[in-house]
Amino acid sequence: MKKKASRRPRSSEKDTMRAEYDFSKAVRGVTASRYAEGVNVVVVDPAVLDVFPDGQAVNETLRALAPVIRRQRNRRSA
Repeated sequence: MKKKASRRPRSSEKDTMRAEYDFSKAVRGVTASRYAEGVNVVVVDPAVLDVFPDGQAVNETLRALAPVIRRQRNRRSA
């Protein structure tokens, strides 16, 4: 004898997507190749978005700071 199907959806099956998210034009796997190459995704704090409007600005700043950070690291380990 088969069990009757539950009339209430399970909590794991309930739709929890917010109404403001629209994925109707999304393309599945569009960034998968970049992810496989080892691209890191970083979330920039909204308070500094005026200074870092895009990824290029973030990368330029990090490249400028990298030598300073490396020198400090070397001083601490010596």
